[in-house]
Amino acid sequence: MINAVGNRMTREIARQQKLADALERTQIQISGGKKLLRMSDDPVASRRIATIGTTQASMTAWSSNVNTADALVSQADGVMKSVSSLMTRARELTLAASTDTASPADRATIAAELGTIADELDALAATRDSNGEPVFATGAARVMRFDSDVSFAPVQSAADVFVVGGNSLSTSIRDAATAVAAGNKAAMGTSIATLDTAISHVADEHAKLGLAGGRLERMGDGLAARGITLKDERSSIEDTDLDVAIAELNAMDLTLQAAQAAFAKINRQSLFDILN
Repeated sequence: MINAVGNRMTREIARQQKLADALERTQIQISGGKKLLRMSDDPVASRRIATIGTTQASMTAWSSNVNTADALVSQADGVMKSVSSLMTRARELTLAASTDTASPADRATIAAELGTIADELDALAATRDSNGEPVFATGAARVMRFDSDVSFAPVQSAADVFVVGGNSLSTSIRDAATAVAAGNKAAMGTSIATLDTAISHVADEHAKLGLAGGRLERMGDGLAARGITLKDERSSIEDTDLDVAIAELNAMDLTLQAAQAAFAKINRQSLFDILN
């Protein structure tokens, strides 16, 4: 009889301890906002959270690359607008110098301005970003990763933009300056044709840059949308549902109080009461 009572008491103590542990765990879930406190709580959910976390970390890096690339494209766009304007000005000057109304003094002035334009183009080709890196890479174009399987160069290399037919844009303009200074109309005519080709080339490269900028914008939007989806999924797995948790906490608290009250009442009986 005594053993049976003792066993019941032991089981009841264990039950109340288990209930108290669950109550404490729920309190921690509410205060911390996380329902998974350790991997053993739910191995499958924990593995999913780990996978989501890895993906989120990668997406943070990709989003950073998108922002960096977008800044580069914006800076390169400003440079190429200046290049286009300078090339157009160089053609206008060369065309003006090739007319019969241009005097030697006029041609000398035009040649000097063409030389200045060539120097400006060299400076633009060497433009650097906020980190001190060339906007237009001196070697191969700088390739960046924007997703697990997407990598491309957002900005062309210096050779792609500033070299046409084996000659740099500045060299073509210096050739035009030389022809203008010498009054060589045939050479000026050749330079005008060369500048026409160069202007068309710059326009094409500028268009490519615009396409890259549009692609980056779409990728940035896509990453942002995926980030929201992953955040919501992770929250649904990991975060505590406060309404449900508080209701469970209150229910467990009432149950524990009732069990403790009953246990205390029972244990007020004497050994004589139990034996009889």
